[in-house]
Amino acid sequence: MATIFDCSDPTGLLTGMRLARVAIGRGELVVLPTDTVYGLAADAFSPEAVQRLLDAKGRTRQSPPPVLIPGIPTLDALAEAVPDEVRALVAEFWPGGLTVILPARESLKWDLGDTDGTVALRMPNNFYALELLSETGPLAVSSANLTGEQAATTVQDAERMLGESVSVYLDGGEAGTDYEAGAGTGSTIVDATGLLTEGGTLRIVRHGVISEEAINAVLDSVRESGTTESGEGPS
Repeated sequence: MATIFDCSDPTGLLTGMRLARVAIGRGELVVLPTDTVYGLAADAFSPEAVQRLLDAKGRTRQSPPPVLIPGIPTLDALAEAVPDEVRALVAEFWPGGLTVILPARESLKWDLGDTDGTVALRMPNNFYALELLSETGPLAVSSANLTGEQAATTVQDAERMLGESVSVYLDGGEAGTDYEAGAGTGSTIVDATGLLTEGGTLRIVRHGVISEEAINAVLDSVRESGTTESGEGPS
């Protein structure tokens, strides 16, 4: 039976993190808190683990999971190109509730599903999530719920839906309370691949905790500064 570890207790945190690292290394699933909702995590570089994540949620390969990363430098390691507008957005909103879709590096040895060569990246604003990511590296993470159900905002909600499909549950308290949008609202997802073509634009795929107005304010600032060049980041 999977165990819930209370991260507010030093012993629970130490034991839970250790077992979560082991579970990820074995290709198993872990539930962890993020700043928006609870997430169901798997090793992003293990196709079997990613498939196990999709199966646990009742999803198909047509719904590939986003990838959570421990810091902004990982952005360049996983994305083939990073437009200046995206650099401004992550400088403003990371760590936080913004997920950015970019072309994935062709050299990456992973299989997240039917991504059309893209990857959705986010750096969460949650201590426990970042602590685990710093030790495991990028994780494929989708909301910790069954498809069609409400996203879990507590570890108990996640455990009720996912049960024994998860090896370790990390309890970080209620998720999503730091955003005006309220608990249960996911990250805002933007597709930035269009910015890599001349005259292309950024598209909001899903509205979430970061408002469209806040995103547009950053984009307007970049345009007004006149610093946008080719849109390609360092190789």
